[in-house]
Amino acid sequence: MISFNTTRFGLLTVDETKIIHFPEGIPGFTDLKRYILIDHRDTVLKWLQAIDDPDVAFIVVEPHYLDSNYKINIDDNIRHFLDLVEEENLAILVILRREGENIIANFNSPLLLNAETMRGIQVLLE
Repeated sequence: MISFNTTRFGLLTVDETKIIHFPEGIPGFTDLKRYILIDHRDTVLKWLQAIDDPDVAFIVVEPHYLDSNYKINIDDNIRHFLDLVEEENLAILVILRREGENIIANFNSPLLLNAETMRGIQVLLE
């Protein structure tokens, strides 16, 4: 178990097996490598909270909740990077952001997570 402070949620204690490792960080936050997912109320939304910076948290959602036709092709290099063997271990999330009165989902740069190894990467789709 590890404990850390956050701006939004106060002191959190989590099992180390719940930590998602982004070896390359997330673009714009490359020095932050460890995150956890926190449920956002009783919705399909989650917070992706950085462990090493109490101020950094992203609202994320599985893309199929917003677009049932959303599909991506994952190349072998990404599968290898994630150590992804079984397709059912792949989790896909998109980051939501607010622009004025609109909520924008970043479908072009999803987060790909291997739920078994807890390894993640953000990819830029062509």
